[in-house]
Amino acid sequence: MKLFAGRPGWTAQADVIVIGSGVAGLTTALNARAANLSVLLVTKAHIDEGSTKWAQGGIAAALGPGDSPEEHKEDTLIAGAGLCDIDAVNVLVTEGPEAVRKLIARGAVFDKAESGEIALTREGGHHRNRILHAGGDATGAEVSRALLAAVQEDSGIEVIEHALVIDALKSPDGRVCGVTLHVIGAGSSTGVGRALARAVVIATGGLGQVYSQTTNPSVSTGDGVALALRAGAAVADVEFIQFHPTVLWRDTSSAGQQPLISEAVRGEGAILLNHKGEKFMATVHPQADLAPRDIVAKEIFNQMREAQVPHMWLDATAIVDFTERFPTIYASCLANGIDPLKQLIPVAPASHYASGGVLVDLNGQSTVPGLYVCGESACTGAHGANRLASNSLLEGLVFGARISEHIAAHLLPQSQPEDDSSEARTLLDPSIRIPLQLAMSEGAGVMRSEKSLKATLATLHQLGTRQTDQPGVDAWEVSNLYYLATAIVRSALERSESRGSHWRSDFLETKAEWEKRIIQQLDFDGHWSSEKIEISQ
Repeated sequence: MKLFAGRPGWTAQADVIVIGSGVAGLTTALNARAANLSVLLVTKAHIDEGSTKWAQGGIAAALGPGDSPEEHKEDTLIAGAGLCDIDAVNVLVTEGPEAVRKLIARGAVFDKAESGEIALTREGGHHRNRILHAGGDATGAEVSRALLAAVQEDSGIEVIEHALVIDALKSPDGRVCGVTLHVIGAGSSTGVGRALARAVVIATGGLGQVYSQTTNPSVSTGDGVALALRAGAAVADVEFIQFHPTVLWRDTSSAGQQPLISEAVRGEGAILLNHKGEKFMATVHPQADLAPRDIVAKEIFNQMREAQVPHMWLDATAIVDFTERFPTIYASCLANGIDPLKQLIPVAPASHYASGGVLVDLNGQSTVPGLYVCGESACTGAHGANRLASNSLLEGLVFGARISEHIAAHLLPQSQPEDDSSEARTLLDPSIRIPLQLAMSEGAGVMRSEKSLKATLATLHQLGTRQTDQPGVDAWEVSNLYYLATAIVRSALERSESRGSHWRSDFLETKAEWEKRIIQQLDFDGHWSSEKIEISQ
């Protein structure tokens, strides 16, 4: 099944196509070049406009004295609430330190302590200080800067900016051998074209725009995951949408990307307060305000619901070096009329991170030959039901390197795409975007139930009848959001328990029989199927 689009009017080619310019995509591209492969790097906006540069907290790695990959593994498993794949977690935590050292060798500069050593801090769910940060709260921007500088110095990486990837191209034997894409605006390669490659890597980041409020940038419409779904790839764990507990609340009408108040602020001593001025996390979890994100988000939601208020408060007034440690957050607060040195910060949960995605193995291979997936678009199993803070940038570094190594060792000759003119095509009207986002926030947000999820699914079915024959960026994006929203709701409805970032008000307990991964696929006629598999422990 594919989206309706014009016939390709131009062709590009490389050994490897990498879709996305965040930490996962850039790392994959650089490592592919180290194997002497030509790379076509496709990015939806400007090359530095992905989610990576918005990452405030940092990168988690066992680099500090007394720390170990085993301890990092234990914290990751606890946060993952019984659904982590042990092998994937082992890869993440054992290969993580070397991946960070390689990033530093590529030019990334992290904040230093007075001793001259890299400064390490703590975030929710971690029992040791193991978070590297840069520019105080601008870690993602520094990681992006360093990787981009390396990419721009390499003439073997061709970059196509402002390009929305539409669908996968397959050879007659079912192997992905390229993609169709649309270059937005002026340039030598305008309109719909096709790019051919011996391997395709999806690294398009998150899908936060499925919801009304998110920390994700506007480009995060899950295009890569939706492309993989339509190509027949399996997706897993998509019901586990992590809501960041402390997003700056502005007003009830705010929509789209919202300002994030990093977990690291609580790591430096900030405290959550309810509308009575009471600290409330200490009675909920032993780590209090530094409990795993799902627990903090749920309790904030509970407090908001009980008091019938739209937000809680974050008290950061005791952090003496706030302006130096968190310059980005300080500026964001001031821009919204709040002085965090003197005032409480209003916060509420918002969609932040997809712990699931396209199902891949330890080398990033999807269930469709020739198609690899890295970063937030992938489900490696490393995050389970709830990603541990600051494991996301690490995952991009570690698995980007593994994907490139596997591609280099198993690269096949270039195939030509089969004729797909008879394949079913669809396209939804852009007008469904806001109703879709509102329905997802209302019925499939922090708290779900059978009633809310069935109502959301009914709304999605109704919205899915609003078709268009006018291809364009807005229609392609909203079609992608529709497929992802449907997958999320289907899995959330099937999982009749509460676990990690999946909270069912009608099934509050975590059940041992649900230590399973829900796998979903779309066939070429648009029909869904699902199965449950046991977790590798």
